[in-house]
Amino acid sequence: MPDGGEDQFYGKNGEPRKYDANFKGPIQNRGCTDIVCCILFVIAILGYIAVGILAWSQGDPRKVIYPTDSRGQFCGQAGTPLANKPLLFYFNIMKCASPMVLLEFQCPTTQMCVEKCPEKFMTLVKAYTNNNDFAYYKNFCKEGVTNTMGIPQILSLGLCPAMLTPSRPFTRRCFPALGLKGGVVTVGNNSHFDDGSGNMRDAKDLMDGVKNATLVIEARQVVMKIFEDYTQSWYWILIGLVIAMLTSLLFIVLLRFLAGIMVWIMIVLVILVVGYGIFHCYMEYAALKGEAGANVTLQDLGFQTDFAVYLQIRQTWLAFMIILAIVEVIIILLLIFLRKRILIAIALIKEASRAVAHVMSSLFYPLFTFVLLAMVIAYWAVTAVFLSTSNEPIYKVFNETACDHSRTTCDPANYSTSIEKAQCPDSQCLFAFYGGETPYHKYLIGLQFYNVFLFFWCANFVTALGQMTLAGAFASYYWATVKPDDMPAFPVFSSLGRSLRYHTGTLAFGSLILSIVQIIRVLLEYLDHKLKGAQNKFTKFLLCCLKCCFWCLEKIIKFLNRNAYIMVAIYGKSFCTSARDAFLLLMRNMIRVAVLDKVTDFLLFLGKLLIVGLVGIFAFFFFSGRVKAFENTAPHLNYYWVPILTVVVGSYLIAHGFFSVYAMCVDTLFLCFCK
Repeated sequence: MPDGGEDQFYGKNGEPRKYDANFKGPIQNRGCTDIVCCILFVIAILGYIAVGILAWSQGDPRKVIYPTDSRGQFCGQAGTPLANKPLLFYFNIMKCASPMVLLEFQCPTTQMCVEKCPEKFMTLVKAYTNNNDFAYYKNFCKEGVTNTMGIPQILSLGLCPAMLTPSRPFTRRCFPALGLKGGVVTVGNNSHFDDGSGNMRDAKDLMDGVKNATLVIEARQVVMKIFEDYTQSWYWILIGLVIAMLTSLLFIVLLRFLAGIMVWIMIVLVILVVGYGIFHCYMEYAALKGEAGANVTLQDLGFQTDFAVYLQIRQTWLAFMIILAIVEVIIILLLIFLRKRILIAIALIKEASRAVAHVMSSLFYPLFTFVLLAMVIAYWAVTAVFLSTSNEPIYKVFNETACDHSRTTCDPANYSTSIEKAQCPDSQCLFAFYGGETPYHKYLIGLQFYNVFLFFWCANFVTALGQMTLAGAFASYYWATVKPDDMPAFPVFSSLGRSLRYHTGTLAFGSLILSIVQIIRVLLEYLDHKLKGAQNKFTKFLLCCLKCCFWCLEKIIKFLNRNAYIMVAIYGKSFCTSARDAFLLLMRNMIRVAVLDKVTDFLLFLGKLLIVGLVGIFAFFFFSGRVKAFENTAPHLNYYWVPILTVVVGSYLIAHGFFSVYAMCVDTLFLCFCK
């Protein structure tokens, strides 16, 4: 008989379910749950499709791909008169030095599409005196320039630039070919140039304009080098990922037959792999002793686009060594304190191995989840691109002298006869950016928000579907008296059918709650980014607390949802009822949940860590060329860390896919045992 303390405990956390000898697993005779949320989800999906169709009809990705001239035309677009003019040329790059460029992301100078960039110094005054030079010069002028027009007329109408400087194409734009010669900035090997008005200027005067006009040049250059590395190493990256997949599959098979031995081997190997990482970092740290520049601190070095520079200083390897040492100590201490619980967890893993052996198709279910998630991500990304490029070209007044109409919108078609041109003779109507004043453009930010929110909702729905499907399959194994005779012929397909037929609303309900918390976290990050320059200490502290609280709330909801889906898969009740039952069940078995279940998760995490470590070490020695046997085989790369990082992240995702099946199996069996 339970004593008074137990009565009070069960009273607070619900009564345990009575043993039922006739219960054979997931209930087959069940009804639809959370129908209202199912209808709401279907309506939201239909709205999402409508937003996508609207975005695809209004958007134009060419705005991202091609540079745009002052008339809003795309340079180099096939099937247009500018198809053979892929490069954007600035009439006066020095005007890009204006601080307004950083606010409006547009240089206040005429921009036109050209076939190739200027290759030599030339001023309009000098070119005008030579027919051949003037014919070359007109390649960088607007249409309508003739030999009969005078220089003042050409310049007043803004038909030609006052000068040309040697330039090089970069990101489809012509930028001055700046260089250093004896510590002096040069352009075209000259430290001075004629600005077209008879004044000699220093080449360094071009630098501010180039700096603003190329605000993201270094970032784009890094991206281009990374893309080049991928084209050189994609074949070897695929081989590395295949090795990770085969290693994960081998671990799963060995766990089936040698669970106890494999867990201990896994623990020892993880300790050895992390220990080798500490040893390697120490050897690199010691090898850099006395090397020139090796004692520079990370703070003094600052941000460098060439990440290989960081590996040439001792502080980087010291930081790696300290981090790995802390990880090693934490792992060893956890193993010492949890040594008794590990034995029980191994028994649970053994049972999970038997369940996976009876439901082998569950190992391939993560591929189905991956395909669905890839479709969700692709739809979101394409819709986001089309929404962001669905604005109309906006033209503004740009001028060199004071003007009341500066930066106001204008119409380039009739600007030459407009009041603005009459009051500001030296002004021009140039393309500024993409925008719009229609109701569609006014609510564009709302459509983008809806796109992000539905992305979270659909992604969480796909994840929830996978969890409920696997839970139903493994629950059918647990409650089967005679295995596999009492189990469905295709447990995974049967569970998937039940989940979609009866519990789409429940899946939508749980994923909706999680999505709301995630979108709030996104809004907090957005606010933090917007207020970064003006926030005081209290605001910073408040935002930090809110972000921390919602991060914790997201983790709690994910944990409760996961267990609620298991209860739904078994008993077929609604989300709220199942979440309550799961919560009370976990509260009645708090010690088991806190220790046994989490110890099992820790052991499975060590398995993922071991696979990532083994494949990562192999990738490091292969791509870095540290092993002579691979020197001629490994591709020559700008950043050898690019394929290494890709293989490491890919290996973790692959290992997580396989071990997530085990984790779901363990959680389901554990919850069934508690019931």
